[in-house]
Amino acid sequence: MEETTKKNPIKVFRCGPVKAAIWSNARTIDGMLAELHSIKIDRSYKDGEAWKHTNTFYAEDLPKVAMVATEAYKFIRVKSSEQDDPV
Repeated sequence: MEETTKKNPIKVFRCGPVKAAIWSNARTIDGMLAELHSIKIDRSYKDGEAWKHTNTFYAEDLPKVAMVATEAYKFIRVKSSEQDDPV
């Protein structure tokens, strides 16, 4: 039986109950190693005593979704440009 390890996101941005988690995945593309990113945005809520997550948002959540999405985008682009710049 193969042992699987749970990877953690490389960065998380939160605004109230809304969060964007950034995941990094290394892939070989045209013979070169590339770092690709995926972003998961969700909202936390409490159901009784248990915390749950959903990818459905209320209208009032949309500015928060926009904020965490923008921060995630900036983080990935700044990180990418820093890797491309020679020191």
